[in-house]
Amino acid sequence: MTLVGTAATVVLLRDGTAGLEVLLLERPRHTGTFAGAWVFPGGRVDPEDYEAAGYPEPDGAEGTPNPGRDLAAARVAGTRETAEETGLLLPPDSLTDLSCWIPPLQAPKRLKTWFFLAEYPGGEVRLNPGELIDSAWLTPAAALARHRGGRMLLVAPTFVTLTALQHEPNTASALAHAAAGPVETFSSRLLDGYEPDAVITWHGDAEYPDAAAAGGSGARHRLTMRGSQWRYERS
Repeated sequence: MTLVGTAATVVLLRDGTAGLEVLLLERPRHTGTFAGAWVFPGGRVDPEDYEAAGYPEPDGAEGTPNPGRDLAAARVAGTRETAEETGLLLPPDSLTDLSCWIPPLQAPKRLKTWFFLAEYPGGEVRLNPGELIDSAWLTPAAALARHRGGRMLLVAPTFVTLTALQHEPNTASALAHAAAGPVETFSSRLLDGYEPDAVITWHGDAEYPDAAAAGGSGARHRLTMRGSQWRYERS
């Protein structure tokens, strides 16, 4: 199944008494995308977001892919969705590029999603009642522990992002590391033959389609999932 559009996700950060905290939002449990999951603010890029970013034609003048156009529109969409879902206002230039996620071919809805980091601008979180039912500021480690304990449902990109952020001591450190590094693309591949586990791999894993570039038969870049017991491995 081909990609059907672009989306944006904003990871809001603040410094709490226990260290770096992120804002997570709970989706309704029976309807909509990621039903019941706790996610970062975000949503699909609309045509108006391209226009606001200075690109009136989302697909390019002749249908030519344009990553710069998509990224600029995703920044606009990320701030718009954050405002719609939480009431928090962010200028597009306050977002720091973090990563890009492409779902597995088996996914029912395939949106290329840009992830950004942003510092909490202050103010009360006011949830959109039609899209969200709860919110929480948590350290990444606390969110991961809730997931493993069955008290919080995460999706793969959220889980992997939290796993990386749990090593950051504060907001400034997380933003500096993201700004200094390249924007990594996670083009997901779901492996067969691991049932009852579900295993998603990314570039660098020995079983990824480009395994010749993985650096050895034992190389790992994968997420292994069984129930709420998930394990992210990266060589």
